[in-house]
Amino acid sequence: MSVLDTLTQTERDAAHTALREVIGAATIDAVTSISGGATSARLFRIDAGGENYLLRIEGVPSPLRNPYQYVSLRIAAEAGIAPRLHYANETSRVAVMDFVQRQPLGRYPGGPPALAKALGELLARLQATPTFPAFVRYPDIVARLWAHVGRAGLFAPGVLDRYNDHLAQIRAAYAWDEANSVSSHNDSLPANILFDGTRLWIIDWESAYRTDPLVDLAIVGDSVARTPELADILHRAWLGRPLDAALRARLRLVRALTRLYYAGVLLSASATAPRASPDTSLTAPTLAELAEASRAGRLKAGTTAAKHVLGKMFLASFLTEVATPGFDLSV
Repeated sequence: MSVLDTLTQTERDAAHTALREVIGAATIDAVTSISGGATSARLFRIDAGGENYLLRIEGVPSPLRNPYQYVSLRIAAEAGIAPRLHYANETSRVAVMDFVQRQPLGRYPGGPPALAKALGELLARLQATPTFPAFVRYPDIVARLWAHVGRAGLFAPGVLDRYNDHLAQIRAAYAWDEANSVSSHNDSLPANILFDGTRLWIIDWESAYRTDPLVDLAIVGDSVARTPELADILHRAWLGRPLDAALRARLRLVRALTRLYYAGVLLSASATAPRASPDTSLTAPTLAELAEASRAGRLKAGTTAAKHVLGKMFLASFLTEVATPGFDLSV
């Protein structure tokens, strides 16, 4: 049985239509289900005619689905930022692109400084592309997700008040600048940065639309430029010079928003698990305590309990600017 048989009939038909257009009459030698990136889409490696392709099937869209992801993907692929795109159908939500074998980011030649520089340059190239369509203002989507967490019954009444107030203060201090919004990936986690052994690509464009140029910079900074030295390399590579005081101040506001966004993602996931009673504490472990809990097996990657703890840690970083646990959201 082919792994494509795990798809619905509609999905299989759409997949076969896409593959016929891309590979024609070539024989399919192998189909392999794979995982990768931070996407919820179904991914398959297709080996045919001596070439390797990635078949991506989005599945049933959510009501909050970004309608411009395929437009953004095409622009990014044409700019050589995403892998080459052979086929994309927005109606069937199927795409076929080059399959790129992932290598660990830790193997990037030159280590963390070179990786930070390459990512800064990659973000600059992305933001210089034809501008992606506008979808939603970033502070609004953060506030919408955070409101969902507040309604989920995950925390006891009053527990989130400080965080609600802090978000209100940030939104009051942050001025949206539509004229200077740029093409943005908006989910530039390490899982969505692909190293092929030679160069970097960005994958999984589900959240891509026009927004503040500092959104991707903040996410990448919290991911791979977690020291002042690496942050300076990232910023110089992105801008061509160090950030001035005004940009640094704005980056602090945007970074707080990105941290609250991922706190919302994690806590929304943990809210799906049964809970005897609402949580009354937002006490979060330190990075050292998190590492020890993971080593000792008290916190298992991918569980709702782990996501709940990580969500609290992102909330702590949102409120106090302590270091985040990073953006490996598989924990």
